[in-house]
Amino acid sequence: MILHGGQGTRLRPLTHTGPKQLIPVANKPISQYVLESLREAGIHDIAIVLGDIYPEKVKEFYGDGSKFGVKITYVYQGKPLGIAHAVGLCKDFIGDDLFVVHLGDDLLKGGIVKFVEDFKNSKYDGMVLLCKVKDPQRFGVVELDASGMLVRLVEKPKEPSSEYALSGVYFFKPMIFELIERLKPSWRNELEITEAIQLLLDAGYNVGYRFVVGWWKDAGNPEAILESNRVVLDELKHDVRGIVEEDTSIQGRVAIGEGTVVKRGALVRGPIVIGNNTLIEKDVYIGPYTSIGNNVLIKRGEIENSIIMDDCHIEISGKITDSLIGSHSTVTTNQCGARGYRLIVGKSSRISI
Repeated sequence: MILHGGQGTRLRPLTHTGPKQLIPVANKPISQYVLESLREAGIHDIAIVLGDIYPEKVKEFYGDGSKFGVKITYVYQGKPLGIAHAVGLCKDFIGDDLFVVHLGDDLLKGGIVKFVEDFKNSKYDGMVLLCKVKDPQRFGVVELDASGMLVRLVEKPKEPSSEYALSGVYFFKPMIFELIERLKPSWRNELEITEAIQLLLDAGYNVGYRFVVGWWKDAGNPEAILESNRVVLDELKHDVRGIVEEDTSIQGRVAIGEGTVVKRGALVRGPIVIGNNTLIEKDVYIGPYTSIGNNVLIKRGEIENSIIMDDCHIEISGKITDSLIGSHSTVTTNQCGARGYRLIVGKSSRISI
């Protein structure tokens, strides 16, 4: 199951018009990476648990799943009442099968193929993925005893007892549903998945863990979205399908979609991805770690380390950096000078600076 709920308050105004999991990273919605990771692991029957932030947009994008090579069932959670609550709603969908829970805004380098195989071949009743982090108070945290056994889990502790955070991927056998039914809302008024896993441990069930190899990104705020964009672009393959009017206009690894034109005099320095039917005019500079969507017009200015979504119009005298620009937005300047701008712009906005 893919959990597609939550309020996305830290990503407003972008989440005023759609769920955070559909925000693009390297021109692909975050939750699409999750879906493809499940598919690559041999999982083709997927439940998407919908929240109350434009759930119809999720259904419109994924449909029945056939265009992605999977079968999708939609389960409505509505208000964000916790991961365990969302999991409990899928009891009938799961039946007697082993299953994976994957947060829709979590990205793991290399996917989960190996972890799925490990769980299927183990005697575990549940398994979690751990990652060492600098700010464990933001996550569910685990304690390991001297022998390396998992003994305790705490959700977002004020004083973390370890540096090992739970990533947003969980593996379970169906008995987890019985334990979820025993839960009461936490201080956050949510049913916590950490408490359900703790009940597994306390009841003597076998709960294992694996460490995430490489990077894990919880794309819950603008900085994390941009960091996710950077790490994905770091693995970009050079692929130019559009028209580049001058060979020296592109440097490094660049992916340019069909129908896109980079005019003579522009400079595009990778890693960068540019979608289809986009126009980059002369004297425009697009710097590293930038994603430009489809049907975008960039007439003037410099852009670095940013995400420009579909159908935008950019015409500035300075530089946009570390920014998220929602689709169908226009950003222009009425003044001269080499000023820099850091912007978080919601969908269909018009900004004149």
